[in-house]
Amino acid sequence: MDLIEGCIKEGKLVPAEITVNLLKREMENQGWEGGKYLIDGFPRSFDNLQSWETVMKGQIAVKFALFFHCSEECMEARLLERGKTSGRSDDNIESIKKRFRTFQTESVPVAERLHQQGLLRRID
Repeated sequence: MDLIEGCIKEGKLVPAEITVNLLKREMENQGWEGGKYLIDGFPRSFDNLQSWETVMKGQIAVKFALFFHCSEECMEARLLERGKTSGRSDDNIESIKKRFRTFQTESVPVAERLHQQGLLRRID
């Protein structure tokens, strides 16, 4: 848990293998068979996507990915407001700015790949 918390605080991504196995375990715990899941904020990198494809190969049918588009100004204001009550270590301006850089370099290219595959649905 210290590794995960350290990544979150620094605005970095949690190692993909850890994330995918945590997701898989929770999906199994919630009734794997016939389940429908909405996984928020994933995949955030090509490493996440590759690990997902490796671990879940043949077990999961991905229907689509949602991409909520809004300005950094809007996201920053929402995160700072959430930070007033969330208790999260990453709801501060320094971590938020780091998260935005990580999002642009790691997550946006994954969204573009999913778009090319016809799996991305954008929402403004």
